[in-house]
Amino acid sequence: MTLSPARVPGSGTGSAVRRLTATLYGYAFLDDLVLLYPVYALLFRDTGLTVWQISSLFILWSLSGVLLEIPSGAWADAVSRRVLLWLGPLLTAGGFALWVLTPSYWAFALGFVLWGAKGALGSGALEALVYEELDRLGAADRYARVMGRARAAGLVAVMAAMGLAGPVFAFGGYPAVGLASVLACLLTAVTAARFPEHRAPASADEPGDGWARTLRNGLAEARHEPSVRGALLLVPAVTAVWGALDEYTPLLVRDTGVAESAVPHWLLLIWAGATVGGLLAGAGQRLGTGGFAGLLAGSALALAAGASARTPAGIGLVALAFCGFQLASVLADARLQERIGGTGRATLTSVAGVGTDLTTIAVYGAYAAAGTATTHGIAFSLFAVPYLVTALVTAATKGAARTSGSTARP
Repeated sequence: MTLSPARVPGSGTGSAVRRLTATLYGYAFLDDLVLLYPVYALLFRDTGLTVWQISSLFILWSLSGVLLEIPSGAWADAVSRRVLLWLGPLLTAGGFALWVLTPSYWAFALGFVLWGAKGALGSGALEALVYEELDRLGAADRYARVMGRARAAGLVAVMAAMGLAGPVFAFGGYPAVGLASVLACLLTAVTAARFPEHRAPASADEPGDGWARTLRNGLAEARHEPSVRGALLLVPAVTAVWGALDEYTPLLVRDTGVAESAVPHWLLLIWAGATVGGLLAGAGQRLGTGGFAGLLAGSALALAAGASARTPAGIGLVALAFCGFQLASVLADARLQERIGGTGRATLTSVAGVGTDLTTIAVYGAYAAAGTATTHGIAFSLFAVPYLVTALVTAATKGAARTSGSTARP
């Protein structure tokens, strides 16, 4: 499938961009407004699952996304991306319904497989659709700002879900929370159907096996274009570690000595920091390579200092670190989209997603070892090191580019 070559000029461009962004923000908000988020681990325990069984469900969730990520990305380049974004939430709705109607290990496992499939269908397809629609409208330079706001909308939805889950659970237990989550998924699918998409069918200009062709073309671009390959590696290097650490923030907060009832309030501070990071993406586009490296290094130092302090005040520094990491994640995604020149945009974005998923699984394993051997504060501080290494490599790349007479691209 190819992007329509015609760009939309004139006064209609502004309204078209507003329709696209309004749909995106609504989709991002509803996609994360899942009231099961704060309580599904409790549902598993109350059903009688052991810690090992719960851990196996998380691993299954991650692996299902990894296995389906690249094939679904190539599929998104070969068929309608809007259809995939519409189909995914329906799969998750079915999984959530299974959880509350027939709670059991195998129902939870199937639900996680469906959830992983939904994530794979949307990963790559969403970024590719938004970037190419903005590019068609002559507004590709707004991509980082738009996606940053979309991520912020998703984080606001997570915080809203955390606030609503308690009252809804008190009213109707797990069935009520599950029903609310299913309804949110259905509304997400309805919103996805409103995405604009201007792309010709693959069969019209690429006869033959369109799926296999787009997969080969996308991977070939990564092999032959060093700038694309570097951008692919940057996404998991920036995104995976802090995304995995987020799962352990309740343990970090509790270790500071605050009351159990106050832990959610401090978690909201961390989520607020990440939300602000998404909103700063527009301004962050002005950062050059050196500024980006400085952002990573500063965020890493804030993470190490805040986590090792083991005081409530240190959580403020962790929130600041998450703000920087969220901003860096959006900028890394924008950098990748800018460098992709072929038709395999969703394929390559999914390749970056696979790298992120695999790195995340590795971080889970490493954290299990570090968190067992030492405190959560020290474990968090240790995971600041990969960001310092990435910052040094990024700065060295800039220096090499200057030495060769090139201009480092932000």
